[in-house]
Amino acid sequence: MFNNKSLKLMKEMMEAFGPSGFEREVNSLFRKYMIPYADEVISDKLGSVGFVAKGSNERPRILVTGHTDEVGFIVSSITDEGYLTFNQLGGWFDQVLLGQRVVVRGNKGDVHGVIASKPPHILPEEERKKVVEKKDMFIDIGATNKDEVEECSLRVGDPVVPFSTFQLIQNGRVAMGKAFDDRIGAFVFAEAFMRLKEQKIEHPNTLFGVATVQEEVGLRGATTIAHVVDPDVAIILEVDIAGDVPGIKPQDAQSKMGKGPSILTFDAGMIPNQPLKELVIDTAKQCKIPLQLTQMKGGRTDGAPIHLSRAGCPTVVLCVPTRHIHSHNGLLSLKDAENAVNLLIELVKRLDKKTVDGFTDI
Repeated sequence: MFNNKSLKLMKEMMEAFGPSGFEREVNSLFRKYMIPYADEVISDKLGSVGFVAKGSNERPRILVTGHTDEVGFIVSSITDEGYLTFNQLGGWFDQVLLGQRVVVRGNKGDVHGVIASKPPHILPEEERKKVVEKKDMFIDIGATNKDEVEECSLRVGDPVVPFSTFQLIQNGRVAMGKAFDDRIGAFVFAEAFMRLKEQKIEHPNTLFGVATVQEEVGLRGATTIAHVVDPDVAIILEVDIAGDVPGIKPQDAQSKMGKGPSILTFDAGMIPNQPLKELVIDTAKQCKIPLQLTQMKGGRTDGAPIHLSRAGCPTVVLCVPTRHIHSHNGLLSLKDAENAVNLLIELVKRLDKKTVDGFTDI
């Protein structure tokens, strides 16, 4: 399992500030950690940062991604009474927002606040029964007028993230916090890079691990970094919607927390390369790594633009099942993350030129 150094990185990554378009803090932190384990550092001009682990051959090039942007908000106006209205960065379910604490980053530092709306005590009975929509919410930082907001150096366009601390629960088996979607994916490839380097594990390819940006607002960093890397194979590391929650039907979300990583057999943006998918399944069986087969009919990942880059790129999505994504507090199993690391390493060891060429033979 993960040592104290790795758990420290996980905590720092999840607690870092970094909604879509504002990932510099988390990617700078990540870069500092990864430099000792990388042969080279690359980047695009959107802010994605990547790390190269050279194997015995320059080709095939294996691109592994985990996006580091988190869902958040952006200030859209400041009212005369001193409240902040906002637009969302990424998808939010209205019902998870009210009463939650947030951090607004101004040009002179962070300001804490809470998402609020008109109190139900003064609403007519029929209106109290309705779900409050985001458009009717605001952020309260404790100001009483617009001047007090400006004294905090807050402006339209400032980013906002959930305020949530990282914590281990269930005797250290389960992690709780924000931003697992998808910094856990970046963490998984970071851990794999560390083990490849420290254990001197040989691999017949060149591995590129990239912390991509702006996934939650349109898979943008994946589009640009695919052009930089020109990959022969891509493995997308993501979260999966854990279906072991009351009210969820098996056909809607198949994976369960604690039962191993999952592989997406279909999502709204990509059907995986089938020979590559079978390699993942066979490798998991050979290495006795638990693997769940899932689908996600309503979402897309970085795999969508990457598998269509240039002439096309065989791509697959591996996931860590996570409860309550796109909220202030998600939950995931450290054992599932550990098994994702193990599976990634085993795949990297097997991806030689002959195997990769076979993915597109007809």
